[in-house]
Amino acid sequence: MRCFKNIAYLIRTKRINHPKGYSQSELSNLLGYKNGQFISNVERALCNIPLKMLKKVSEVLDISSEELKDAILKDQEETLNNYLSSGSGKVNTTSASHTENESTLATGTDSMAATGTGYRSF
Repeated sequence: MRCFKNIAYLIRTKRINHPKGYSQSELSNLLGYKNGQFISNVERALCNIPLKMLKKVSEVLDISSEELKDAILKDQEETLNNYLSSGSGKVNTTSASHTENESTLATGTDSMAATGTGYRSF
């Protein structure tokens, strides 16, 4: 299972404690999104901030590059630990990418997108 809790906590804390006290809608609009759903999803740890938005987020919320990097790396580490400890990180004798490609060709989708476990970008 993907982990986004560290970036979620950082964004929510910085938004709420910011001198301008942005609402989710206001922050979303400043980032170029039409409504507050994007920030709501980030703060509930349902998705991550797209890489192309990190600089804008850091500028608007006065978050240092180090704080962002630390939160993202902690989430990545926890995601890897979750994946490896669940047993789904085992590779069998059949190539995992080969099996995945066959599945993609057969169904027209990939399992990461179909299960919602892939990186989400808005």
